[in-house]
Amino acid sequence: MPLAFLPNLGTTELVIVAFVSLLMFGNRLPSVMRSLGKSVTEFKKGVSGIEDEIDEAVNVDKKITPPSP
Repeated sequence: MPLAFLPNLGTTELVIVAFVSLLMFGNRLPSVMRSLGKSVTEFKKGVSGIEDEIDEAVNVDKKITPPSP
């Protein structure tokens, strides 16, 4: 349940939210969305970097321990 805190969110409510956001941001909406997209991209790059470091550390540990005969 991704929207458990808003169980009755329908089409009418989404249209109202879109209209209010359009009124609040107006002509700044494209720049707000662009900056939001850039921040998501940077977050994904950061997570990817951390995953790469963890994978590298795990692989180094596997190479160091010799298999028992």
